[in-house]
Amino acid sequence: MIDSSTIDAGNAAIPALGFGTARMTGEECRRAVAAALEAGYRHLDTAQLYDNENAVGDALAASDVPREDVFVVTKLDTDNLARDAVLESTRRSCERLGLETIDLLLIHAPRDQTPLEETLGAMNELQAGGRVDHVGVSNFSVEQLERARELSETPIVANQVKYHPYNRQDELVSYCADNDVCLTAYSPLAAGAVVGDDRLAEIGERYGKSASQVALRWLLQQPAVAAIPKAASPEHVAANADVFDFELSPTEMRRVFELTDPRLTARIASLLGLD
Repeated sequence: MIDSSTIDAGNAAIPALGFGTARMTGEECRRAVAAALEAGYRHLDTAQLYDNENAVGDALAASDVPREDVFVVTKLDTDNLARDAVLESTRRSCERLGLETIDLLLIHAPRDQTPLEETLGAMNELQAGGRVDHVGVSNFSVEQLERARELSETPIVANQVKYHPYNRQDELVSYCADNDVCLTAYSPLAAGAVVGDDRLAEIGERYGKSASQVALRWLLQQPAVAAIPKAASPEHVAANADVFDFELSPTEMRRVFELTDPRLTARIASLLGLD
């Protein structure tokens, strides 16, 4: 069973470990989400772009897990950022998911064709009407995230970005930790590349854990960081969830950071107690 740890961001409590569904559709997605719910995941991530909101909704509806126990995230397609498109596409997302309310609605990626204040204004409208509980962004830089926080009438509770041991996000981690924002790491296993990493495997031997489990644990021990690994087989779904019964030492945390760069920013080192 997954630990009940959450990231408290704004007024949201986001489960620290979520289940990603990118590039999974139809029955494969439905089965994977069903396996994730059975394994204890209570944070599901989808998007209008993924063409799988129906499958996610079907799995959720068929599950014995109460709706209120699951934190459901979807994202606005970058073609749906104008006010009317935000409102209508989110209504359709709710229909596909079979939900009255989406827990967290994200802007999938920044785009210049629609003013950010227009998109966020519409998202805030959805919150006021009860269609959406929380709002956030994805693939935003520190500067873009700061701008979004200035423009939104409600807290920006998350920024979902690619983050794994080979793709450091030190500046964003520091900013999110300092400003009550959850950094959600997508592709946390580097599209499977961590599986063959000798250093991660060596660290994991001490705990009876795999390289993938060490990579996920490294993320989850960082302040304000959640992770949304994806897996298709029930075995891999369950293995990715089995990361709450061990803790990496400061030295081991540093060794994972050193996979890309031996230097740590002073702020990251301080946050992790590695200074």
